[in-house]
Amino acid sequence: MNRPLLISDCDEVLLHMVAPFRDWLAENEGVEFRMVGNNFANSMRWIESGELVGEKDIWRLLGGFFDTEMYRQQPIEGAIAGINTIAENADVVILTNLNDARRDMRAEQLAGHGVHARVFTNQGPKGPALASIIEEYQPARAIFIDDLPQHHQSVSEIVPDVRRLHLCGEPMLAPHIDCAHEAGHAHARIDDWAKALPWLLEELHGETV
Repeated sequence: MNRPLLISDCDEVLLHMVAPFRDWLAENEGVEFRMVGNNFANSMRWIESGELVGEKDIWRLLGGFFDTEMYRQQPIEGAIAGINTIAENADVVILTNLNDARRDMRAEQLAGHGVHARVFTNQGPKGPALASIIEEYQPARAIFIDDLPQHHQSVSEIVPDVRRLHLCGEPMLAPHIDCAHEAGHAHARIDDWAKALPWLLEELHGETV
């Protein structure tokens, strides 16, 4: 029988993203980032004019951050130890929504923090990509971790047998993100790795319910 499989997102699950992104925007791009509500598009304003940053510039700034500023990203508390504990007795892969050209950069970034895992890049909902990963690995059991509820919905519709943990380790975002567990698209919502790790290990290795 093949080993269990953990498919994990990276930003806000393993590494902080919006906090260093906010700092870089203020320091270098003349943009204030302030998360109010759960609409990322309304969180960025030009400091000089106070006007909202347009969609085209949001994508440009995000791309600029991932091209040159990924060194600023630091681990979520407990995430590196947790993912490496899981990797002792399960396969671990990363499914991250970055352009394919940034896959190697993400793998190198994670390796620098002590996570040596295969990285899959994706654009859009993650259900189809996860289905392909499951088809390749044929795991005994599988768990998906992500901080965004829309990806849990996608996975729940396309690969419903995969267990799903909604985890957002960024305090700036966690209170504003709709809960995939409450919506019925995730099996649990745990934003703290110290509490998430026992749940993950039980789901991967415990008795089948």
